[in-house]
Amino acid sequence: MTQHIIHPIPPVYNENSKILILGSFPSVKSREAGFFYGHPQNRYWKVLAGVFNDVVPETIPDKKTFLLRHNIAAWDVIASCDIEGSSDSSIRNVVPNDLTTILGTADIRQIFTNGKTAYTLFQKYTVPLVHRDSICLPSTSPANAAWNLEKLIEAWKVIVE
Repeated sequence: MTQHIIHPIPPVYNENSKILILGSFPSVKSREAGFFYGHPQNRYWKVLAGVFNDVVPETIPDKKTFLLRHNIAAWDVIASCDIEGSSDSSIRNVVPNDLTTILGTADIRQIFTNGKTAYTLFQKYTVPLVHRDSICLPSTSPANAAWNLEKLIEAWKVIVE
């Protein structure tokens, strides 16, 4: 069943954030957990821990601290949309998030998108507003079975270059 959902998770960033990583829209599990990449099978936190040679954060406070310690801002492209469960392919009636506060507060040197859907949505809805491009990273979603954890970590190392 398709529902109209307003993004329930505020962005994580501060004035020291240097990179911005955007997903598409929180999954059902993330919305239930109240934080980004809340599905236990999503490899986002394991990938970032691998990239930074750090421990995998477990709690929401630990995850926020991890992001800020590594100068990462995190949010999603979409502010609200019609969506069926967690299905990116079902997304309709998109309203993009306003990134101007993050971009005005932090010296964001590069924007990355987590997966092709986030990248496509960013190109369509966000580039015309912020006049900045993004680099598409392979999705950390369990649906992206072609990429194992080691391959994802290698590809995501571009965020620290």
